[in-house]
Amino acid sequence: MRFKDRLPVWLHDWLDIVVPIGQILLIFAAAWLLRLLVRRLIERIGHRYTLPPEAVVGGRRIASFLIYAAALLLVLERMGVSGTVLWTAFTGFAAVAAVAFFAAWSVLSNIFCTMLILTTRPFRLYDHVELLENGEKPGLRGQVVDINLVYTTLRESDDGDGAGTCLQIPNSLFFQRALRRWRGGALPAPRGGGSSPGDPLDV
Repeated sequence: MRFKDRLPVWLHDWLDIVVPIGQILLIFAAAWLLRLLVRRLIERIGHRYTLPPEAVVGGRRIASFLIYAAALLLVLERMGVSGTVLWTAFTGFAAVAAVAFFAAWSVLSNIFCTMLILTTRPFRLYDHVELLENGEKPGLRGQVVDINLVYTTLRESDDGDGAGTCLQIPNSLFFQRALRRWRGGALPAPRGGGSSPGDPLDV
């Protein structure tokens, strides 16, 4: 005799609601724990083999996306959505997304430039860089704090009176202008005069 048959009849309807909710919560809890384990594993691998910070951050983001996507598919399956319906919806969404990406050429350009930044390494995380407008006009300058598929985030250099703001620069812009880079922990000189304490590298 099944466990459900041993319970009172009035509990049967509640079990049909409570059991799926419990399974969904368990799926999300397992996905969260797996994400933590994978993130720690990626960090250990990056520390052991001295991988660049960009590769570690990218690996963590890809792993988190795959884990949560798999958890979402399992949740939908527990809610009664068939695999055929899921596959049809996924292929339809992929086709629409492909058309949208080809229509948005600037987005594709930024993604391609991101791959070039990660492979050619014109700068790294926490370097100070400056995009030069021309020989006379100062450009956008700051410390690289994040690189994602579309933007590179620069924290603007302080002149001593508070925290700097952040700039999100399209990655394609780094291949359209000259770039000045301060290596390592070197800091650029304040605007308006003075020599740089570091050795800038123009590429």
